[in-house]
Amino acid sequence: MKVLCIGEALIDMICTDRGSSLSNGQNFLKKAGGAPANVAAAIAALGAEVDMAAKVGKDPFGKHLIDLLNEMGVNTNWVIQDENSFTTFAFVSLMEDGERDFYFNRGADGQLSSGDLAALNLNEYSIVHFGSATGFLQGPLQTAYTELLAKAKANNAIISFDPNYRHLLFQNNTQSFIDQSWPFIEQSHFFKLSDEEALLITGCDSVAHAAIALRKKSKAIFAITLGKEGTLLSVGDHLELIESIAITPVDATGAGDAFVGAVLFQLIDFNPAQLATISLADWRKIISNANKAGARTCEYMGAMEAFKHLNNSIFN
Repeated sequence: MKVLCIGEALIDMICTDRGSSLSNGQNFLKKAGGAPANVAAAIAALGAEVDMAAKVGKDPFGKHLIDLLNEMGVNTNWVIQDENSFTTFAFVSLMEDGERDFYFNRGADGQLSSGDLAALNLNEYSIVHFGSATGFLQGPLQTAYTELLAKAKANNAIISFDPNYRHLLFQNNTQSFIDQSWPFIEQSHFFKLSDEEALLITGCDSVAHAAIALRKKSKAIFAITLGKEGTLLSVGDHLELIESIAITPVDATGAGDAFVGAVLFQLIDFNPAQLATISLADWRKIISNANKAGARTCEYMGAMEAFKHLNNSIFN
């Protein structure tokens, strides 16, 4: 069995002129991005079979994304090159005050449609992961995303969800993001939220209260990542903090995606009913291993570069 990840594969253009706005920046670093693409690459690096479903432009940047995912070991049969759309770009510059100057040039990723995935055989997958920051924006992907959720549930796949909230994408419509997140939380078997996402989606004033609110809505096992403070794990009525791995971070990009990828890698041989047979001690081990994967990713510059140093020997 294998994992299917759906969502955006895009190019991050990072301004290396620190403190410069995008309009004034002169130097940019091209990096492959997209949270679900990162999760797929992490799973492949750890040694499991994984397919990516996405749409990119039929241009040099779309080719770069496909070539890189193939190099990482990800099956790209469902990464479609669109002749009528350009590859999606995200331009980012870090200002002196810590704020980000951000511009999102959306193209092909939002054009992935239900029709593009009509021939997809979900019986091949034990896990379907929804991790798209752009899956809740208007367009064909939004519909394909929701329809695939229903199909994955009908095919008895483990459903994984990571909303990957980006304020700059939803700053004028945060409620839409919240409203669309809840059905995925309610129907997933495992989901991961950051502390920011947990507070935003639940409207609670503390992570502990957010965990209680999430339990009332979902029977899923879930993790709330707290950075260097650790990861809050919820299994049934049990809630505990799993410690982070002490490191000197170089770049945190992709750490959350590596975390999710490591969890799914360890669940690939299970079906939804079997998740209930995983002991609390084993869940502690699963999350601890995922923390190790996230920590390893932080030791290198750039997510895809970091994943080249990721393998399942780190779990020992």
